[in-house]
Amino acid sequence: MSIKVAIQGIKGCFHEEAAYKYFGNDIETVECESFKKTCELLKHGQVDHVVMAIENSIAGGLLPNHALLRDYRFTIIGEVYLHIKLHLLAVPGTTIQDIKFVESHPIALQQCSDFLEENPQFKVTEGEDTAGSAKKVSELQLTDTAAIANQLSAKLYGLDILERRIETNKKNYTRFLILAREAVEKENTNKAMLSFQTGNGVGSLSNVLKCFAEQNINLSRIQSMPVLGKRNEYEFYVDLEWQNQADYEAAIRRVLKHTNNFNIMGEYVKNDKV
Repeated sequence: MSIKVAIQGIKGCFHEEAAYKYFGNDIETVECESFKKTCELLKHGQVDHVVMAIENSIAGGLLPNHALLRDYRFTIIGEVYLHIKLHLLAVPGTTIQDIKFVESHPIALQQCSDFLEENPQFKVTEGEDTAGSAKKVSELQLTDTAAIANQLSAKLYGLDILERRIETNKKNYTRFLILAREAVEKENTNKAMLSFQTGNGVGSLSNVLKCFAEQNINLSRIQSMPVLGKRNEYEFYVDLEWQNQADYEAAIRRVLKHTNNFNIMGEYVKNDKV
C-alpha cells in the first residue's frame, strides 16, 4: 500500500512536486484546499505525512505555517528544497500570438512581473492555484488563455510550454518540511528545529545563542512569533545543524536552563539538494 501524503493545492502544484522529490513517485497525494486541512488529515490518521512549505528565498518564512506547527505539534522528519521554475503553458497548437489572457496564483504572477510587463497585450487574471490555472486551461481548452505554472502541471494536464523560465528571479527556492504524527528513528541526524521562549531581560536570547555557538552548533535560521495573548513575549523557532552528536546534546542541556516551553520539533538528516 502506497504512502498517503497530504498537499496544499491540487495535483501538479509545487507541494506535489516536493512530495515526489522527497518520497519518489510511488505515493498517493491527497489534495487539500488549505494547510490547516492537511494538518487535520494527519491528526486523524487519514494520511501518513504532510508536505508543508516553511520558507521561501524571496518571501521569507511562512508565519501561518509556523503557527500550525505550534498548534498541531507534529514531528518534522525531513525537508526538501525545490527550485521554483515557472513556465507559460497553453493548449497544444496554440501560439503565443493567440494568447490574450494569462492566469495564475497571485504570488506566481508577482514572480513573473518582468515578463508580464514586457507583454502588456496579456490581460492578467488571478487564480487560486498555479496548477489549478493549468487544469482550467486544459479542461476548458482555452485557446486564448495561458497559465503560469510548473513543468509537472504541463505534463499532468497535457499542455505545451510556450515560454520557459519566465520568473523574474532565477534563484527562487522554497523549503518544505515533511511532517508525521510520531517521530521516526533515523541514524546520522544532523539538523533539527527547536521552539522555545525566553525571558524579557537583557541578554535573554543572547544567552541561548551563546550556548549553541560554544558547542559548535550552526544556527542556520531563526524565526520569531508573538505568543498568543501575551504582550511583548515571543516564541522562537530555530534551525540547527551539527557535525558531532555529543555537541548537539550538550547544547540542548545548556539551553534548557535558559528557556521556557522548550520543544524539539524534529531531528532529521539535512537535505538541501535542489
